[in-house]
Amino acid sequence: MKISKLRDLSVTELEEQLRTSKTELFNLRFQQATNQLDNPMRIVEVKKTIARINTLLKEDALKAAK
Repeated sequence: MKISKLRDLSVTELEEQLRTSKTELFNLRFQQATNQLDNPMRIVEVKKTIARINTLLKEDALKAAK
């Protein structure tokens, strides 16, 4: 997911998206372990999305701390 779309989400929506992405990553890794994964680059995309969400959550936490 693009960072511009993620910036439009609220904190609760970001947390929900983070939970969803982590579940998806788990499922993708499971598929990879059982040789059922069709697109291995999807793992990279989901990892980047998780990192983007964590970055935005950290930014929001720092803004709230000021």
